[in-house]
Amino acid sequence: MERERIFQKHRHPMKTLSLGLQHVLAMYAGAVIVPLIVGGALHFTPQQLTYLIAIDLLACGVATLLQVWGNRWFGIGLPVMLGCAFQAVSPMIAIGLTDGAGVSAIYGAIIASGLFVFLFAGLFGKLIALFPPVVTGSVVTIIGVTLIPVAISDLGGGSPGENPDFGSPLNLALGFGVLLFVILMNRFAKGFPRSISVLLGLIAGTLVAALAGKVDLTPLREASWFHAVQPFYFGKPTFHASAILTMILVAIVSVAESTGVFMALGKIVDKEITDKDLTRGYRAEGLAIMLGGIFNSFPYTTYSQNVGLVQMSRVKTRDVIVVAGGLLILIGFVPKIAALTQLVPTSVLGGAMIALFGLVLSSGIRMLGDQVDLNRHENLLIIACSVGMGLGVTVMPELFDRLPAALRILVDNGIVAGSFTAIVMNLLFNGLGGKRKASMTEVKSDSSETAQATV
Repeated sequence: MERERIFQKHRHPMKTLSLGLQHVLAMYAGAVIVPLIVGGALHFTPQQLTYLIAIDLLACGVATLLQVWGNRWFGIGLPVMLGCAFQAVSPMIAIGLTDGAGVSAIYGAIIASGLFVFLFAGLFGKLIALFPPVVTGSVVTIIGVTLIPVAISDLGGGSPGENPDFGSPLNLALGFGVLLFVILMNRFAKGFPRSISVLLGLIAGTLVAALAGKVDLTPLREASWFHAVQPFYFGKPTFHASAILTMILVAIVSVAESTGVFMALGKIVDKEITDKDLTRGYRAEGLAIMLGGIFNSFPYTTYSQNVGLVQMSRVKTRDVIVVAGGLLILIGFVPKIAALTQLVPTSVLGGAMIALFGLVLSSGIRMLGDQVDLNRHENLLIIACSVGMGLGVTVMPELFDRLPAALRILVDNGIVAGSFTAIVMNLLFNGLGGKRKASMTEVKSDSSETAQATV
């Protein structure tokens, strides 16, 4: 640690800037893909989508600074980056497309879930007992499984019913070309280029699509150079009980994953993480989630791929992360930069999404394989029923059409339905005590290594 302190004291400002930019690039693809997916599914206009991307990047920066700050009330004070939670993608889309809920209900639920995390930060150790490895691994697997159809649809060019060009040879060539590019980068590239293989794939695919006349520059031309932050851009939030429960569940899973990231970083920087440290970290995450709801962006969570970057670069000081957070805030004030991401054709995005969501799926499988006793029939049954329920509801959401609207929000979403199945069955078969209980610290400290590859 003494060497790191010396390095921090005498580091050239340009080195600090370049190291901060590296952290931004490592999480940039994940940060912009989420608004592209959600905004596309909810049929946002180009102007709305530009705002969503810009405010998301700005909120990522603010959320990062809240966590890095590390005071007596909130912030864990470790070199961590925060970004929009992938777990929230499918639930947000489901809530936004539900009659009687809509976009306003999404942000009401996000604000409520953030307040829940903030107020009950000190009790999360007990709540996390509901998420041992068999549950968390199943949930992460369900998330990957339920998102794959979205990636396949985009690879073809969008929704088959809305795009007459769906599945055209050009769309397939672009989508599978990007997927192949990402695969080859991970096979032959090393170091930092490999860590941003998805971002490079998106850039390469967009350039090829531009040569084929598939890139529309209209959003870039129409975007302004500066915009002010506008809370509740999409309207005043509304609060629906079932939507709030859905986002609280997503928040608990996110906090559970963040716990392991904190523990992994603590080992890297030689700092012992105490219960008080975790509580401050949870409070900062709750504030970040509420911030996302107020700014009409997303719930935020700790990004594990940046942990790998800290380990790879061996730069463990917080000043680099402060610079990265500042860069994200600066970029968020410039809609022109946000509009650049809209140039990515849908099929190009779909090819990258297969790799991204597939990595989420494989992370869940590894968590189950490494941390769960698969020789126990009870654990196999929990995994089978929860993943089956999650996939089944995703494929056939009409199953619950005759239920009341308030209940449908809770069961129409495969992630939520599968998660509740896993939680209830785990309580039934394993309970909360004895050797069958597993802490989230054990789960995520191992799984964070897997998640380094997941943007």
